[in-house]
Amino acid sequence: MTRPLTIAIVAGELSGDLLGRALMDAVRRQVPDARFVGIGGPQMIAAGFESWYPMERLAVMGLVEVLGRLFELLRIRGELATRLSGDKPDVFVGIDAPDFNLGLELRLRAAGVKTVHFVSPSVWAWRQGRVHKIRRAVDRMLTLLPFEAAFYEKHDVPVTFVGHPLADMVPLEDGRDAARARFGLAADDVVLAMLPGSRGGEVAQLLPPFLAALALLRQRRPQLKCLLPAATPERRAQIEQIIAATPGAPALTVVDGDARAVMAASDVVLMASGTATLEGLFAKRPMVAAYKVNAVTWAIMSRLVKSPYVTLPNLLANAPLVPEILQHAATPERLATEVARFLDEAALTAQVRERFGAMHAELRRDAAARAADAVLEVARNPVRGAP
Repeated sequence: MTRPLTIAIVAGELSGDLLGRALMDAVRRQVPDARFVGIGGPQMIAAGFESWYPMERLAVMGLVEVLGRLFELLRIRGELATRLSGDKPDVFVGIDAPDFNLGLELRLRAAGVKTVHFVSPSVWAWRQGRVHKIRRAVDRMLTLLPFEAAFYEKHDVPVTFVGHPLADMVPLEDGRDAARARFGLAADDVVLAMLPGSRGGEVAQLLPPFLAALALLRQRRPQLKCLLPAATPERRAQIEQIIAATPGAPALTVVDGDARAVMAASDVVLMASGTATLEGLFAKRPMVAAYKVNAVTWAIMSRLVKSPYVTLPNLLANAPLVPEILQHAATPERLATEVARFLDEAALTAQVRERFGAMHAELRRDAAARAADAVLEVARNPVRGAP
């Protein structure tokens, strides 16, 4: 019997899981019996994905932090390379996780497996020399943002700008009323959404200063309400442990998942800098983005970054719409001050929301369908030259 079209995928974290699920659904609209294997998260698994390892094992942040898990990560990548080189799927799709996936893609392509990388690493912002490795590793790069495609075209990497799947999933209309009703909030409540990240390291670094910032905000706004979505059961347990260990921790409501609805219900979002800032953009909510990593990691990264901004909304707008509070600057006082600006200045909030609405519309391209078309095109055509 002829085997079904087989697409191997490795998604490294929850945002990649969402992209992977959207891609799977779009591929199956054209190839209903397609088979998907590799590493995926709960959304992909619920759609019939065959995950060979827990996705959580790949979710490590920072350069130094990876060292503690390096041997495990290398072992998993080596086992995947051996298995997939032998099985020869029709195409391999690495979703984000560039430090893990690009090395795997390089080995697979050398073994004759066609490769697609979905979600460009921030090569245009730092470590630009990686583009040469990317050219050898991938048959096609799929970018979510238009300026990324221009960068790859300049460096002769086959590329398709697909738009952002989340931009398609989130309606352009404001979902505030429905989201507030879902969480039992009144129309006139003032609400802060707090998102300290989906990875354990992020939560450990950011939740303590976020809690302290909330306590400061409550000094002026005692009725300020706060919702905190826990990305996974493991993150919820970690969040509850940190709150319990924090003397005088301010009251807040922890909910399971639903970060998008939490942001829609809010007036302002205080969050970890990362891909979730795009969800804040699609919710049209003003944001304050923070990030903290190991001191050695920061010393290395701060010397390599070439971009003036780190958050995707600012990069898209080429303007500082989102305050970026990084490393030592991410004090409770600074975080509270930036959040308070959006709560106090209605004109500023309205301006940011208007810009976010226009950017959301620009990124609505039916991205999952475009990505599926590109993946199937690569799967059905010969490998692009020698690696």
